[in-house]
Amino acid sequence: MSLKIYNTLAKKKEAFVPLDPAHVKMYVCGPTVYNYAHVGNARPVVVFDLLARLLRHDYPKLTYARNITDIDDKIIAAAQETGEDISVITEKYTRIYEEDMGALNAELPDERPKATDYIPQMIHMVETLIEKGHAYAADGHVLFNVPSMENYGELSNRTLDELIAGARVEVASYKKDPTDFVLWKPSSDEQPGWDSPWGRGRPGWHLECSCMIEDVLGETIDIHGGGLDLIFPHHENEIAQSRCAHGGAPLANYWMHNGYLTVEGEKMSKSLGNFITVHELLEEGVKGEAIRMALLSAHYRQPLDFSRSGIEQAKKQLDRWYRLTEGVEASEADIPEEFLEALRDDLNTPKAIAVLNGLAKEEKAKELKAAANLFGLLLDQDWFGRKEYISEPEKAEIITTGGQPTSELVRSGSAKHSAGFNSSAKGSATFTNESIEKMIAERAEAKKNKDFARADEIRADLAEKGIKLLDGPDGTTWERQ
Repeated sequence: MSLKIYNTLAKKKEAFVPLDPAHVKMYVCGPTVYNYAHVGNARPVVVFDLLARLLRHDYPKLTYARNITDIDDKIIAAAQETGEDISVITEKYTRIYEEDMGALNAELPDERPKATDYIPQMIHMVETLIEKGHAYAADGHVLFNVPSMENYGELSNRTLDELIAGARVEVASYKKDPTDFVLWKPSSDEQPGWDSPWGRGRPGWHLECSCMIEDVLGETIDIHGGGLDLIFPHHENEIAQSRCAHGGAPLANYWMHNGYLTVEGEKMSKSLGNFITVHELLEEGVKGEAIRMALLSAHYRQPLDFSRSGIEQAKKQLDRWYRLTEGVEASEADIPEEFLEALRDDLNTPKAIAVLNGLAKEEKAKELKAAANLFGLLLDQDWFGRKEYISEPEKAEIITTGGQPTSELVRSGSAKHSAGFNSSAKGSATFTNESIEKMIAERAEAKKNKDFARADEIRADLAEKGIKLLDGPDGTTWERQ
């Protein structure tokens, strides 16, 4: 069975036919890095990570790109509020985002372009659109002239009134048409900006993706993905910019959008205040794989109601699978065709999970592990936390004999901190257990007060001294690196 995808642009499920079967290209809109990602932000990450895993299984090569928006009004506001430099904020939250998504077993994309690295390409595309009559400069702004493009609104299928109401920028006197959107806008002296033919300024939100796709993947790609909320105006405007700059060439042949994450029927969002961050869940000791399992429990195009009970149910299911597959070796050749068929049917994850449960019921451990691995599950080498630290007598023996500790500094036995037994380890052995425990206690208090920035600082400080923290449901332990 070949892959079938629901194409938002075509409004139907279609057989996937790549431009080049030897090299599939996919782009997914990434985060704006100014704060922690909530669980709703994680849904597209997990969904398109699963699609990437399937494409890599079915095709010789996939190039998967996901951008980082590191210039945006929200980032500027965060910098003004905290007094920190914008680069400090964006680098910090990019690192946290990638670590948190990694905890959900989401692999890093092949390409992770940052918006600020593509300013010259953005200026060039704006110049091209002006030359072709699709954009104009006014009062320090450059705007895309929506009426200049035939079939604008094809992706979102909205009426003119809806297009005006959905525009991010308020209707201004310098607009030729109320639906026109900003490509470039002026920056004040206090705001970041770049020199351009229209004065010092910065790009509009939509422009970056069109330029990064062209530069990293080419004019036309196979799949463009993102959340349902990006269809309009973001993806609609991406299409407009790219098509008009490239002589009508499509930006992507297939458009995929995941549904909202809801809480008691309402979309999870920061503006509604009904969100919980992935970082917070992980800090509480929630298993990343359980979060991933919960996010994939519903079909990606359907809304998913988030609950802690759903995560707990997912964990119990994973507990059973881990027990069944403990010590089992498996490969891609062991993946049942029925499981692959479920995923190839527009990522039918509920059906795929039903197949996994059937394999578990029949105790087909090898097939279960192989299929779950493709699903991004059963990848934790110590799910039940059975690995424990080297005991004090063993450390003394290592020091006396000059021997080396076992892999990961762990063996079966009573849990003990591995303090200062290896003179070549990073950090200082004079950094005492008492001082480490004091910092861990301070971090726990910060987490309790939801001061996650301070908790992260303490973790980073300890890491610099060669101390690795291990959070678990029973608290935090540590080891020297």
